[in-house]
Parts: sequence; C-alpha cells; structure tokens
Amino acid sequence: MKVSRGILFAALLGCALGAGAQGYPARPISLVVAFSAGGPTDSIARIVAARMGSAIGQTVVVENTTGAGGTIGVGRVVKAAPDGYLIGIGHIGTHVINGAIYPLTYDLQTDLEPVAMIATNPQILVARNSIPAKNLKELLAWVKANQDKASIGTGGAGTPAHVSAVYFQNVTGTKPQIIHYRGAAPATVDLLSGQIDMMFDQAANSLPQVRAGRLRAYAVTSKTRLAAAPDIPTVDEAGLPGFYMAVWHGIWAPKGTPPLIIGKLNAAIVEALADPGVRAKLADLGQEIPPREQQTPEALRAHHKAEIEKWWPIVKQAGIKVE
Repeated sequence: MKVSRGILFAALLGCALGAGAQGYPARPISLVVAFSAGGPTDSIARIVAARMGSAIGQTVVVENTTGAGGTIGVGRVVKAAPDGYLIGIGHIGTHVINGAIYPLTYDLQTDLEPVAMIATNPQILVARNSIPAKNLKELLAWVKANQDKASIGTGGAGTPAHVSAVYFQNVTGTKPQIIHYRGAAPATVDLLSGQIDMMFDQAANSLPQVRAGRLRAYAVTSKTRLAAAPDIPTVDEAGLPGFYMAVWHGIWAPKGTPPLIIGKLNAAIVEALADPGVRAKLADLGQEIPPREQQTPEALRAHHKAEIEKWWPIVKQAGIKVE
C-alpha cells in the first residue's frame, strides 16, 4: 500500500510537534506586536510578556512588526511554524475590523489558534465643554437639533473610533459629520480647542482630560462602569442602551499549534494576569482584566466570532475603506 509523500510529511510533522510540545518551551518565545513601540498595544504586550516569561520559564521577547494597519504583523503569525515560539497580540482593529476593510490573504478565525483574552478597554463618549448638554440624553437631543453642523472626530478611517461613530449614526438616526485624524492625539487636540464636537475615545486617552475638567464624559460603552472612573455612567444607564464597543486585546498562535502548547501559554498568561503588579500597571493604562472564565482559549474564540458577526455588517454597509 502506497502512502503519499504529503500524508507522510504531515504524520512526521505531527510527531515532531508532539515531541516538541512535551519539552516546550526550550528557548525564548517571540510575541509579535503589529504596531510601533510605545503605543497602547505595545505597552500591554510588554507588561504581560515580562510576567509571562517568569511563569513559563523562558523569556518572552516583544517584536514590533508594523505596517498596513497591523495586517503585516498578524500575517507573520499566521505564516509562522505552529510550535509556540512565535505568537501575536492583537485587538478589535487587527482581528475584527481589518477583516472587513482589507483584502487579507488569511482568515482571521480559522488561520489562528486563540490563546487568551488579556484586557479590555471600553470607549468613553466625550465632548467639548462648551456643548450645553449636561448628560447623554441632552447630548442626543443636541445632536439631533444640530446634526447639519455637529461633528465626531476619529483617529483615522477604519479605527474603532470610526466604527463607533458610524454605529452612533445608525443607532441614533443622525448624521453628524465624521472627521478623521492621523491618530487619537491630534483629534483630542482639536476636541479640546472646540474644532470638533465629540469623540469616542479609549479611556486611557480621555480620562486625564476628563479628570482635569477639560472634556466632559457622557457614558462608557460597556455594561459596567469603569473601575478607574466609577462616576461615569454606562450607556445603558445614560440613555443609549446596548451601545457596547471595547478595544479588547487577545493573544493568538499559528493554526495547528498543539493543544499542550496552547495550554502552557494560556496558563502562563492566566498567572500573569493574576499578578497584582501586572493588574496595577494595566489599570494605569485604563485596561480592565477579564474575569478568569473569560481568559480561556474557548472564550476568546467565542468572543472573536461574536465581534466579527456584530461589526463586519456595520463596517461593510458603511463602505469604510482604508485611506
């Protein structure tokens, strides 16, 4: 009976990966960040990687692979050997929105193995102080009365802030002008100076301005209030029920990575997220750590799928394109 070379190679590869999984990890692990050093994703990666390394018994080295909105970095993980030595961190932008706006050469759901969700950062709807609305219901009324001149800033086309702005238009039935910037920082500058009216922004970026009294916060886009800002109501409480959007982060491995390796990586991440020092550092960045039951590979897979099913139709219907 003849056995094809392909089947034989697959069998040998499976045996090799199985044997490697037993002694894993035997050398340092690379964690790919699809953005430049110093940004939010890079900061989260370095905090978690340092503690992961001590938990798993090998150094976890952060490697920045930038370009094309994060698609190049994710593609590097997809193409890597499924041996657990190169994994990647990503978020709603790289692993959800990009799939609706880029002609990807890989499938975000089937070409990666979920390892764990590590943090989530709801957005805050903030506005310039000179808007007369004192709460979200008053703000919605103001937008409806001024939608021919009202504006929402974003950190760029295809960003979570852009998707939130489109979602806001759809849910409220209003059409405030959406204005794109090259990042959240310049958008915030114009919001502070009154050049634009409002913005959906990550808590880590907006909270300092809100605390200083330079911006007004109307609601946090999650089911629960932020631990870092418990005085800001949720969208459910404030008058825009179900308007949830979070910039969550997870870690993935290449497709075909053995379950034993996924298990070891997950255990190291869970240990890292339980560390008080890690939790404090992530909290300083405005990040919230998901409950233990949401830190499993299965939970990340389910959440990832649900987010794609929610956001892809909205992105595609709006015709959001990369600029």
